[in-house]
Amino acid sequence: MAALIALALYVIYLTLAFGLRTWLQWRRTGRSGFAGISGRPGSLEWTGGVLFAVALALGFLAPLLDLAGVLAPVGALDGAVAQAAGAVIAVGGIAGTLLAQAAMGTSWRIGVDPTERTALVTSGPFAVVRNPIFAAMLPTSAGLVMLVPNAVALAGFAALVAALQIQTRWVEEPYLLAVHGETYSRYARRVGRFVPGLGRL
Repeated sequence: MAALIALALYVIYLTLAFGLRTWLQWRRTGRSGFAGISGRPGSLEWTGGVLFAVALALGFLAPLLDLAGVLAPVGALDGAVAQAAGAVIAVGGIAGTLLAQAAMGTSWRIGVDPTERTALVTSGPFAVVRNPIFAAMLPTSAGLVMLVPNAVALAGFAALVAALQIQTRWVEEPYLLAVHGETYSRYARRVGRFVPGLGRL
């Protein structure tokens, strides 16, 4: 049952946070907002993009393997209380992701296109943390892992954490500093990266 809930939540998450959001971006701007995996193979930018894609694939695969009886949950992490908490955390993370995406408006992107110049959003959830979308994606993934705590789900979560760290620290922050200069620098000195007060530049 927990694997079915995890799979349903994941499909809803991908549909809303990626499918619907991309469609809305296209309607508003004429562009999808999807920059794809960029950078030369082996570079940090490329590695972050690949890890993100791997994390998405593993997150989908984990409940399927559980349902097929191929991969059992890690015993120490499995239990009804953890599964119930995981469902609540995942739903909260999905809601947080969608709210942060909405707050970003037409500046929303997946990946970085160096030729684009979008407005710097610092209001709403962006006044609390600099990366509220990523900050909400982490509990979404953690909640889904709690629902189906098998080795593939855990690997997917680890890949997501690594991807978001790479994307934020070595791709997006240098880009935003280059585009917005002192405005972004002042903002980043004041507001934490993923957690309020932590990761300020």
